[in-house]
Amino acid sequence: MTFRLLQNFKGSRALVISRLSGRESTLETTLAKLGVACEFPEIADGRAQIDITALSPDRDILFVDGDLDEAIAIDVDPASKLPPVPVIGIVGVEAPGRLKALLNLGATAFLRKPVHGGAVYTALFMGINQFLLRADAHARLLDLEERRRGRRAVLRATILMMREQGLDEDAAYSQLRRESMRRRQSLEHFCEELLSRWAKPPDTSDRTTSITLQGGNKQAM
Repeated sequence: MTFRLLQNFKGSRALVISRLSGRESTLETTLAKLGVACEFPEIADGRAQIDITALSPDRDILFVDGDLDEAIAIDVDPASKLPPVPVIGIVGVEAPGRLKALLNLGATAFLRKPVHGGAVYTALFMGINQFLLRADAHARLLDLEERRRGRRAVLRATILMMREQGLDEDAAYSQLRRESMRRRQSLEHFCEELLSRWAKPPDTSDRTTSITLQGGNKQAM
C-alpha cells in the first residue's frame, strides 16, 4: 500500500453546506476553474438535506460552514477519527466551540471568510490529502494488527501440533503450511480456523470434528 499525493481535483464534486449560493460566489467560481463541480444542498429546518451514506470518498468533498449550528451530522469513525468523505471547514467566527465542532466533523483543512480564490486550492490540497494520508495510516495499522494476530495464531497452532502429534517445531510448521496451501488459504487464516475448531467446548454436538492434514495425519476433537 503506497500513499500518493493528489494534486489534480478535476472531476470531483464539492457539496457546500453554507448560506452561500449563486454563480457569483468566489468559492464556486474558483472550484469550477479547478474542474470541481459545486452544489449547494438545501438547508431546511437548520439541517442540510443530504444523504451522507450516498457520498463517495473518491469523488466528493464537503465544505461545511462553521457558523451554521449543527447543519449536518456526520458519523466519524471512532478508530480513524475520519468522516466518510473529506471535510473542509469554512471559518467565520473563530470561537473555540465552533472550531471544535468542525474538528468533530473530521475537518482536515479550513477556509477563512470571506473566501479568497487564492486560498481554495490550498484548502483542497491539504484537506483531501490529509484525509487520504490518515486513511492510509489507519489501513496500515489495521494491517499490522492483522499480521500480529495472525503470527500469534501460527505460533499457537504450531505448539499445539507439536504437543498433539509429537512433531518438532519445523515439522509442525511445515505441515501447517502445506495444508494451508492445499486449502488455498493464508497460513495465518488457516491457523486461526484450526484454533477455533480446537477451542470448541467438549460438550459441543460437533465433537467428531476433525481436520486431516497432508500426509495422512488426523487431528480429532
